[in-house]
Amino acid sequence: MDEVLTVADASARSTPASSTLPISSNLPLVSASIAFALAQFLKVFTTWFKEKRWDSRRLLGSGGMPSSHSATVTALAMAIGLQEGAGSSMFALAVVLACVVMYDASGVRLHAGRQAELLNQIVCELPPEHPLSTARPLREFLGHTPIQVGAGAILGCVVSFLIGKSV
Repeated sequence: MDEVLTVADASARSTPASSTLPISSNLPLVSASIAFALAQFLKVFTTWFKEKRWDSRRLLGSGGMPSSHSATVTALAMAIGLQEGAGSSMFALAVVLACVVMYDASGVRLHAGRQAELLNQIVCELPPEHPLSTARPLREFLGHTPIQVGAGAILGCVVSFLIGKSV
């Protein structure tokens, strides 16, 4: 006797079980999101500790301690490693991505921020009649020092490990 296959049966067979799980059970995505949010939140307190002033703009800004870039990509890589194993292609991809992002945050972006600081200082010293004297200042908080990158990486690993343990 021939078996009758309905459309519902066919779609149920072709849909992987993991795609039906809620997004909240995606360990890498949840870990990366929480690490990012926590790093951004901590910037408000590290700014207060360093400068003795509250700056709520640090919640959304780039640069500062700890690096949310590093926390995010490290949490992502760690969670993928915990879930897929250190020998998986996904883990290798995540580690390479994390290395590129952290190198960029402490290299190119850090130096771009320092250049912006110098350019802003030069523009401030221009005479009022100069056409650039009224130019809007460039953003100076772009990159991270190696310590800020390291702190973000540690934060990302800890967040991923704790979330992985709780699941």
